[in-house]
Amino acid sequence: MSGQGIRRLQPGARMSQGAVHGGLVFLAGQVAESAAGAGVTAQTQGILGQVDRLLAEAGTDKTRILSATIYLADIATFSEMNAAWDAWVSKENPPARATVEARLA
Repeated sequence: MSGQGIRRLQPGARMSQGAVHGGLVFLAGQVAESAAGAGVTAQTQGILGQVDRLLAEAGTDKTRILSATIYLADIATFSEMNAAWDAWVSKENPPARATVEARLA
């Protein structure tokens, strides 16, 4: 019974970028690989673009996100991240959200 009805998004040796099961989509944490070294706003824009692509691959979009957790290496960049988030998020369907400062892997 293991794995029945589960669809993996971009599976790799260690992890998948997402999984779809029972009408729900779970995404792995995304990092700003293509915008590494750029400012937080540009990094956030890049990450949100990745989220858009993964959601599209799963057959959905940002208007259906229920919850988001954002990890910042430095909470002092909160307003920079929010600038990109506010431009991206669905104004009619904003998800519940938590933002925390954490050392990033």
